[in-house]
Amino acid sequence: MDATPNRRKADMPSDAEFAAQVEPFRTELLAHCYRMLGSIHDAEDLVQETYLRAWRGFDRFEGRSSVRRWLYKIATMACLTALETRSRRPLPSGLGAPSDDHRVALAAREPSVAWLQPLPDALVGHDDPEAVAVRRSGVRLAFIAALQVLSARQRAVLTLRDVLVFRTAEVADMLDTTTAAVDSALRRARARLDQVAPAPDALTEPDEETVRTILDGYVEAFTRADADALVRLLRADVEMEMPPTPTWFTGRPAVVGFLARRVLRGERWHLVPARANGQPALVAYHRAGEGRFEAHGVQVLTLSGARIARITAFNDPGLVPTFGLTSTIAV
Repeated sequence: MDATPNRRKADMPSDAEFAAQVEPFRTELLAHCYRMLGSIHDAEDLVQETYLRAWRGFDRFEGRSSVRRWLYKIATMACLTALETRSRRPLPSGLGAPSDDHRVALAAREPSVAWLQPLPDALVGHDDPEAVAVRRSGVRLAFIAALQVLSARQRAVLTLRDVLVFRTAEVADMLDTTTAAVDSALRRARARLDQVAPAPDALTEPDEETVRTILDGYVEAFTRADADALVRLLRADVEMEMPPTPTWFTGRPAVVGFLARRVLRGERWHLVPARANGQPALVAYHRAGEGRFEAHGVQVLTLSGARIARITAFNDPGLVPTFGLTSTIAV
């Protein structure tokens, strides 16, 4: 009788043994796949693929590296393979110039474009304050949007080196390449990112009390259709974009004018506070009947000082369940 199958079966890890070693890294791998892909749905699929590959190859893992680095190698290579057949995920601001006139005709929605998606904070866990701060900085919406201009391999090198702080030799091993190639890709990626990414101080969020005050004021102004109250919350150079609509606006007159004339209606909206990409966010519902509201999408707010610098309204009801909320609510 051939004993090979029995030997292979014996070599396979138990569920408990496998889970004990790999589960602690699931949330950070989700954040990594999201940085690479720009989609929470795709990232969740790739994390599942990573764990499936890890399970199948666990008996061949010989401890030459840490389990964490081994999992990142699997996840990164899976993401690179996926990106071979996928286009970059932009925001409207990455495709064309803004309008400073709210009266402009809106371009037709572009559902065929694979738009960038927000990442719910709840999906990437809650660690000690220092770890949370590092994680937030690595998933800021502006940073993820900037990553989209890089090639897939540059994106991998930059996130592994600058966000996750793996050593050059470790990254070279993960990507099956040389340290010289890693250094070259990193230089090009950093140079390109410097051209398109906002300055770090532009991403600085105020203290939690100020954030709550801004968020409460925004919810009240939005749900009461109070345009004057919105004016007091927005920076003069505020920007607003609304994927899948390519048209986007710059300047407080344009943003407030658009919202006041085309969006805000008394008792039309119900907003649920949330967090996404390490930033304050709101899950938006619109009235669909007496006491009933249906999911509309997710708004992510970028704050600068005590004002809102950017509103990114992802008008996609399919994103709402990723925040642990239902598609219909009664209020």
